[in-house]
Amino acid sequence: MKPRHAALAVLITSIWGVNFVVIKVGLAEFPPLLFSALRFLAAAVPAMWFVGRPKVAWKWVLAVGFLLGVAKFGLVFLGMAAGMPAGLSSLVLQSQVIFTVVFAAVLLRERPRPVQLAGMAVAAVGIVLIALDYGVGSPISALLLVVLGAVAWGLSNVATRYAKPPDALNFIVWVSAVAVLPLLALSLVFEGPSAGVAALSNLSWTGVGALLFIAWISTLFGFGVWGFLLREYDASTVVPFALLVPVAGMLSGWLLLDETVSPLRVGAAALVVLGMAATTVRLGPKPPLAVPEALVGARTG
Repeated sequence: MKPRHAALAVLITSIWGVNFVVIKVGLAEFPPLLFSALRFLAAAVPAMWFVGRPKVAWKWVLAVGFLLGVAKFGLVFLGMAAGMPAGLSSLVLQSQVIFTVVFAAVLLRERPRPVQLAGMAVAAVGIVLIALDYGVGSPISALLLVVLGAVAWGLSNVATRYAKPPDALNFIVWVSAVAVLPLLALSLVFEGPSAGVAALSNLSWTGVGALLFIAWISTLFGFGVWGFLLREYDASTVVPFALLVPVAGMLSGWLLLDETVSPLRVGAAALVVLGMAATTVRLGPKPPLAVPEALVGARTG
């Protein structure tokens, strides 16, 4: 990979890591479901007029829109609003790698390679250690919501495998558009219209900045550049850069939000990253079957 393209990959994965801190900032001003809906609205409305019509069947746009946009991000935002730290959220969410490989094996009949199974086991140990450490003084329900978000992400990765979108930016814009109305409806039912009105009437520039960052910088700019890199290089060259997302997430959470980074959490994080890295190892000429979608997904936090 050319040095300038490698720098772009590092920039994008760093943005996606810092994005979890920005989400945490935005959740201080918005109810979680409303915040997620507004994020997708801000990403979809200006962009859908420029990217053209969806380039895959509508059934796949709808499927990924509900699995990724509504389920994954709705659950992750709820978990973070319930107390899950930004840095840990960026790390735990990467358990989607495990779920993607499992779902691909069941639904796509893709047999995991031994190195993938070993990597999944190592990453799973790291996730369990995080659960034990986090659950000592924090609500375990917040952690479970983020894990369920990773499950939904894994399912959306399999749906994306079926869809095979030729244009990643076009696909994510229409997926974002699909997620808006269901999330608004869920917000009205579970958060109430008064909570949304109060949030919008007391909105500060900090809230506006957080919303625009995750909609325009993390989603549109991030996926535009990521899609460009995937067109220029094979997935096995680009995908390993995604391992930097939880590193950037935990580091930025520690620096910007003063989140706890205990030795146990550092060790658990190392196990998760090591396990994910193992799933990208290519030991023979046959390319990995489920790994690129597992780590690329349809978007990160």
